[in-house]
Amino acid sequence: MRRLLSILLAAVGIVAVLAVAAVVYVTTFFDPEDLKPRLIEVVREQSGLELALEGPLTWSFYPRLGVGVEKADAWLPEQSVSEDESFVAFRRAEVSLAFAPLLRGEIAIDGMTLEGMRLNLERDEAGRGNWETLMERLAERSEAAEEVLAPANASAGPVPDGQGGLAVALNVASVQVRDGEVRYRDLRTGHELRLESLGITGSNVNPRSAFPIRTTFRLIGHDDLVLESREDIPRLTSDVSLEARVTLGLSERRYLLENLSLSTTSRLAGIEGEQKLALQGSQLRLDSVERRLRLEEGRLEATLNHPVLGTSPLPFSLMFALEADLVEETARLRDLELSSEHGLTLNGNLNVAGLLGAVAYDGQLRLAPTTLRPWLERFDSLPVMADAESLADVALTSPLRGDLSRFELNGLTLVLDDSTFTGRLAAGLDGQMLDFELQGDRLDLDAYLPPSVPEGGSAAASGIPGISRSYADLVGTLVPEEWLAELALDGQLRLGWLGLAGLAFRDVDLALQGADGRQRLTRFTSGFYEGSLAADGELDLTRDPIHWQLLPRIERVRTDELFAALSDEEAPLRGRLSAEGELTTRGNTSPALKRNLDGNIIARIDDGAILDVNVSRELCTAVAAIEGRETSRDWHPDTRFERVEASFVIRDGTLTSDDLLVAIPGIELGGEGWLDLISERFELRAAARVVDTADAACRVNPRLERVPFPVRCEGSLSGDSADWCRFDQQAFQSAIGEVLRDELGRRAGEEVERRLEGALEGLNEQLGEGAGRELRDTLRSLFD
Repeated sequence: MRRLLSILLAAVGIVAVLAVAAVVYVTTFFDPEDLKPRLIEVVREQSGLELALEGPLTWSFYPRLGVGVEKADAWLPEQSVSEDESFVAFRRAEVSLAFAPLLRGEIAIDGMTLEGMRLNLERDEAGRGNWETLMERLAERSEAAEEVLAPANASAGPVPDGQGGLAVALNVASVQVRDGEVRYRDLRTGHELRLESLGITGSNVNPRSAFPIRTTFRLIGHDDLVLESREDIPRLTSDVSLEARVTLGLSERRYLLENLSLSTTSRLAGIEGEQKLALQGSQLRLDSVERRLRLEEGRLEATLNHPVLGTSPLPFSLMFALEADLVEETARLRDLELSSEHGLTLNGNLNVAGLLGAVAYDGQLRLAPTTLRPWLERFDSLPVMADAESLADVALTSPLRGDLSRFELNGLTLVLDDSTFTGRLAAGLDGQMLDFELQGDRLDLDAYLPPSVPEGGSAAASGIPGISRSYADLVGTLVPEEWLAELALDGQLRLGWLGLAGLAFRDVDLALQGADGRQRLTRFTSGFYEGSLAADGELDLTRDPIHWQLLPRIERVRTDELFAALSDEEAPLRGRLSAEGELTTRGNTSPALKRNLDGNIIARIDDGAILDVNVSRELCTAVAAIEGRETSRDWHPDTRFERVEASFVIRDGTLTSDDLLVAIPGIELGGEGWLDLISERFELRAAARVVDTADAACRVNPRLERVPFPVRCEGSLSGDSADWCRFDQQAFQSAIGEVLRDELGRRAGEEVERRLEGALEGLNEQLGEGAGRELRDTLRSLFD
């Protein structure tokens, strides 16, 4: 045993002496510069790169054996070495081997260091990258490369097949890339990206087990190609950090990153503040053979700054799982959950196809009940609405599909406050297409419109009877011309109940279509106060100013219920209103629409009554007073009529009518007048005649049938309605004179007119009240 131990110790001593002798020999007699030509040749054969080693090759020894290279450049085969900038270069590269494993017959790489690396990537105008030639060359030489690198996959111990040599144990204790730079130039798009201060750190790097790695760099992007000497503000500057535990499946070409953590802090040109992103994942699997990617338990945290997002940073969090197949060009996002401030939570999943070409997607989305008001306030888009609680309860669920130009919610259920909508909604991502088919239970549109009296304003137009509740101060343009001019529109909406301008519409059916600057209301029908309302029209945005056309139709609408909905006052009449017309106008402001309004309207009211006044009683009382007698009949408090009808012509915002007719039993009431919508001034002249017919209100001297009892109304819609109308004494006097001239001749008529002048004083609102004996006696003598 002692002899055996002595032999072993002697063997070890001999090996040590031989090792020391080898080191002394190498450092004394072997010049590493002699390896340069061979190294340049090997690189040229394997990759096609033309290598230039300007710096020295150096050795390092105990405690580690290593070789270092300084100042190296390499050019692609198609490059000119003397003129073009090198494809890749580095300031210093060093590889060291642990000394102790060499004594056991193993090669263990202790460290790899690369300092000052510069890599220049460029894509030409045809879209081909300068690195593609290199990749093709390496693919052609793959078998030779595998033979050269074969020892790297061997385990520790003797080389197989009994051959001599050393086995390589690929377990790099330390890998470091310091102060690297990668530049990417795209000549086709004119963009440039640079990775500066690139640093990569890894320890215990080996192909069989996980090892930690950390990468940091600064990403700089320009919108144009810049020269090194030119100072230009970059479009993007981002500090990027990546940490993970990496497992390299080199033979299978499958890679696993565990506990992935990627963070970026970016600054955009012209925008104050930083954009922060942090991505985490439990596992990221990369399969370069099948070209698949899989991320589990992904979580993206972001804080964004941008003027359109408001004055404060916008935080949000996205949880997801990702699967992608680059061969099939598909991806799947599972377990999506987007959350942000104000209780925003959006869940769903998304399937994407055509990743590298025509992207298309489908999936399912669900927006949990939330309020939109703070979000609209953040985007400075919250309008002034009559209901301060509007948009406080919004929820949505729907399948989703679309592409990079449009999206479609084809099974939509939308809850908007007290309303629920179902159906389909599609829109273009550029805002130039809108397509929908929706059904809803109810919608109080007044709650989302400005209040009837704007804040700090006054109801200047609320003096119009029945309009005070629907009045809204319209400031600026009424419709977005530029958007509507480009919009392709196809929409249908059905509602059980719609509230607008204080009015109630039931069973609403609305259809809209538009393209090429013409938006059309192709159908609007609705139940309307026990009658019906219909309309169609067009908005022509190809003309300047824009032109409007509307054809409204109303049938048998109850006027008393309609007036009660518009005003807090009692309705002045009841009946069934029917009307139709054709209206046109120009402009995009309320004053312009009024000023340019043209068209015509025909209106009729059937089976109605003028409330709280009986025209028959007033006229019959006046006739009786003229004839010197009194009426003893019991009168109904209202004036019942068979019909009221009139036609209106509208020119430049002024309505005129010369055929107003009210058909009352035994009485004919006709008139004419005008209304200026701009100044709100109006004038109406009407006259009533008592007719001795079968349904006469009272017995009338045949001669009195020809005498009109005139009323004149004039003023402003914003004035006091009590001052609008009065008995037209002058017109009545003229009518009496005309009758007398016909009956007695010119001379007698003139005498009677002279005698009537003083008697008619005080006869204003009700004929007969306050009339003098002279008038009564004169008329009696004339008509007996």
